[in-house]
Amino acid sequence: MAWKTTRVTALGAMLFVLATIAKADDQQLVVDYLHGRGIDNGFVRPITDDFVARTFPDFSFFGVIFSQYPIAIQCPQTTDIKCANLFFVRNGQVDFVSAIEDLKFFFAANLAPVPTQDTATDAANTWLRFSEELKQDLFYTFSPSDISYMPREDLTVLRARASVAAGGDGNIDVLITLGTAGSFVSVLEKGAVRPGIRPICQATKLLDPDSIVRGMAEQDLLVMGRAAKPYLDKVRATASPKLQQAIDRIWQRILNQSR
Repeated sequence: MAWKTTRVTALGAMLFVLATIAKADDQQLVVDYLHGRGIDNGFVRPITDDFVARTFPDFSFFGVIFSQYPIAIQCPQTTDIKCANLFFVRNGQVDFVSAIEDLKFFFAANLAPVPTQDTATDAANTWLRFSEELKQDLFYTFSPSDISYMPREDLTVLRARASVAAGGDGNIDVLITLGTAGSFVSVLEKGAVRPGIRPICQATKLLDPDSIVRGMAEQDLLVMGRAAKPYLDKVRATASPKLQQAIDRIWQRILNQSR
């Protein structure tokens, strides 16, 4: 039976490669769409969570974010594309949402019935993942979701929460109502997230002659922790040898403190 196992494994690997290629093609479609609207400075990242793929198997999803730190990139001067957006591709067609109300419409139009606890939980996780993306500035990290599933005779209610684990504080709380056979009825989101310390010029102040300024810069970077790594690397690339050493020391402190 070993040959069957080998064939199954090879088939799975081939499907994974094909899916990866398709995802890359869809990402290029998003880039081309933005370019066609004169927008070239957004950070495009694929959303690859398994529960998202199970909930919307015919779509590819991408966050498109215009970073504000350490150097602010101007957000598009449009009424529809914001600083943080969720783009999706289906059958070669690109569209996007940039607000929670738009996301509600997307779910109402595209969510297939989710009649079991597993499929409903996937849908709730997907909502939270998309909502997080609409709040993202590339420094938030969110906790795994906490979801309760409450089936009743006439409807099913799910309560879901994701909390900010790093980069700030706050929660996203969601109440999803499903009707007959798991059909989508409504979703209510409340809560708010608040940003914490963001990189501005802290790394360049690590050699400041004022000890108070140095201490404040070090403390900010320690609070940011590992999320500050791209920023530190960028500053280090053009820094003097002494500043490079200071950046290396603060990074080692971040690692030592498991931040």
